[in-house]
Amino acid sequence: MTLKHIVRVAALALPLAACSDMSATQQRALTGTTGGAAGGALIGAIAGNAGMGAAIGAGAGLAGGLLYDYHKKTEASAYERGVQQGSQSQKSRSSSGY
Repeated sequence: MTLKHIVRVAALALPLAACSDMSATQQRALTGTTGGAAGGALIGAIAGNAGMGAAIGAGAGLAGGLLYDYHKKTEASAYERGVQQGSQSQKSRSSSGY
């Protein structure tokens, strides 16, 4: 392995390792922001202003990531309510003799 190869591997691994202690909300926001910025930069480059496209895409990606996080949290909350209701229903059935 050459030094350049080691530096490249480290440059790719370091940002991924830095994300390991982030909350799910932070990870989704970061993913949305980077994806939006990349897509925006691509579209902006075609339109003639990659910087503006990246900025708009990052904002839209952040909003999308946070909306997705809200959806996942609502989904998990509904699941937990269903588990609790099912558990209570099971207890009431067993105590009433059904």
